[in-house]
Amino acid sequence: MAQRDFYADDRSAMVTFQLARRGIATPAVLDAMKAVPREAFIPEDLREFAYEDSPLPIAEEQTISQPFIVARMIELAGLDPSDTVLEVGAGSGYAAAVMGKIADKVYAIERHKALAEQARKVIEKLDYGNVRIVHGDGTKGLPGEAPFDAIIVSAGGDMPAALKDQLAVGGCLIIPLSVDGHQVLTEIRRIDEDEYETIEHDAVRFVPLVADPDKPGHVQPGHKTPTATRPGHSAPDLASVMAEAAEPFDTHDDLARMAERFADRKVVCLGESTHGTSEFYSARAAITEHLVREHGFNIVAVEADWPDAAIYDKAIREGAGERQHAAEPFTRFPRWMWRNEETWAMVRRLREINRGREEKYQAGFYGLDVYSLCASIEAVIEFLEGEDSNLADAARERYGCLTPYCSEPGSYARMRIGNGFRKCEDRVVSVLTELLKERVENREGLFDAEQNARIVKEAEKYYRTMYYGDANSWNLRDSHMADTLDRLLEHRGPDAKAIVWAHNSHIGDASQTEMGWIRGEHNIGQLVREKYGDDCALIGFSTHEGEVAAADDWDGRMRVKTVRPALEDAHEDHAFRTGIDRFLLDLGALDETQRQRLSEPKLQRAIGVIYRPETERASHYFRASLASQFDAWVWFAVTRAVEAKSASPAEGEDETWPFAV
Repeated sequence: MAQRDFYADDRSAMVTFQLARRGIATPAVLDAMKAVPREAFIPEDLREFAYEDSPLPIAEEQTISQPFIVARMIELAGLDPSDTVLEVGAGSGYAAAVMGKIADKVYAIERHKALAEQARKVIEKLDYGNVRIVHGDGTKGLPGEAPFDAIIVSAGGDMPAALKDQLAVGGCLIIPLSVDGHQVLTEIRRIDEDEYETIEHDAVRFVPLVADPDKPGHVQPGHKTPTATRPGHSAPDLASVMAEAAEPFDTHDDLARMAERFADRKVVCLGESTHGTSEFYSARAAITEHLVREHGFNIVAVEADWPDAAIYDKAIREGAGERQHAAEPFTRFPRWMWRNEETWAMVRRLREINRGREEKYQAGFYGLDVYSLCASIEAVIEFLEGEDSNLADAARERYGCLTPYCSEPGSYARMRIGNGFRKCEDRVVSVLTELLKERVENREGLFDAEQNARIVKEAEKYYRTMYYGDANSWNLRDSHMADTLDRLLEHRGPDAKAIVWAHNSHIGDASQTEMGWIRGEHNIGQLVREKYGDDCALIGFSTHEGEVAAADDWDGRMRVKTVRPALEDAHEDHAFRTGIDRFLLDLGALDETQRQRLSEPKLQRAIGVIYRPETERASHYFRASLASQFDAWVWFAVTRAVEAKSASPAEGEDETWPFAV
């Protein structure tokens, strides 16, 4: 029996979204990239990232190239089935393997002996008999095997004369050459014995190509290749553009007053580049309190579960007592996101702001997320018990197909596809249908129960789509959050105004990032912008270094981790080099030149509830066009972790509440 290829779907998605949608069009290249198992060429502990759109570390402090770079260079080389090819800088052997699926013979030179031996083992195991890995100095080429129909060099600098000499007449050499202080992916074609044609393509950055293996401190040719940028988009002084547009501030209250320029919007979305940073919580709290107190915002909607948020809502708002809620707020992973001192301080202040106000003007606290499967089931049944015990019994029976998965909802995705899913889906929808029949205007309890029923319906679909492992589950979740926001705005009346808290990856317009460009994902920011246009504001938050509260793995214990300095040429790197510790960029107020520069796609950091510094590029960065992604961007050069001791109480230790109840 043939062994199952667990990565086949990921490999296919990589070809579709990372390559074809970016313009790689040569069928032989796409077929080869789809056939070669990239996971075989990387360390076992990193294979979960095998088909991410990024380079990955391998041995000898080298990296395996980003898939797009591999495909781009091979496509430019224009390989034919009869070609003999030379690669300089074999690294893990992955690019050589891909070329071996297209060309007749491939020779790949690697300076690091350990890398060459490991690459040779993988190539032999995969039975790529036309690929030969050679340990040696790639700048000298392989004169004994020349001439070559194509030569691909995976390191940058000046052109080694030996490689040009070993190129066949009519052949093509692809190399990152130094041009005016930066590197350009260059195509060199040999017209005849003494004539070459040169064509410049993408701006890139590779490690230097060196000839002397004994030179102290030299950098070996390998695959340390960051994402390629489009031609003409190198921005060596982007920091000065940011500094020119930056509006510095000292305190969070200063920032809140600066954010008042967005007070006329119906929806203001406040992001964060990490889920565990104190400054992001406190700054967003200051903005939120100011907009609630001075400008009539009456919805605070957060990336959290509806039943848990209902407890905070009950604590701050009169008229919320009819809502069903969890027994305790935010007790499941990741507790520290909402059980932290920064959030509790805001909840207390919102209670004071609400005190004495008419109910319709009081700010409510709501969860937008879809994860509360079983808590929402309990809330629906509890509501129905108070209305009609027969309805409650019917709901309990219909939800019976989901309750076995309460301890591990993700396991629902592993149910055999077929009638099991379909029957459960029908039962879940029927509960919501019964509630909709009983819809009574302005009745908070019924609105709450109806929302919980919607969550159960969407959660069932969410965990079901997780089986397929594509963009559908992400899109379903963010569509649910956007729909919930719309329902809240309708429920709170025609003058309702909302503040949304969520991660930058949810708040920033996904269509202006590789989430949309490559992965086919949308998010709440994009959906809000599409619906409300100029009546919404998307505000991102980011940092360079410091500390963050995060876990090593899902369901792991919270740890305070050190945030590594931002990667070179990322948005955060340029912001740090402005020398301004805290500032606001009003991206809607940029002049044409500033907007053009800040629209250049750059890496941008995204740390969620899990932080893995050892795989930072693969795990925590994506490309984005800052000026189009957000309406404003808030910068803190150095940050610290949230105060969340009670998120992970020691055994026997009392947990604290925001109101000591």
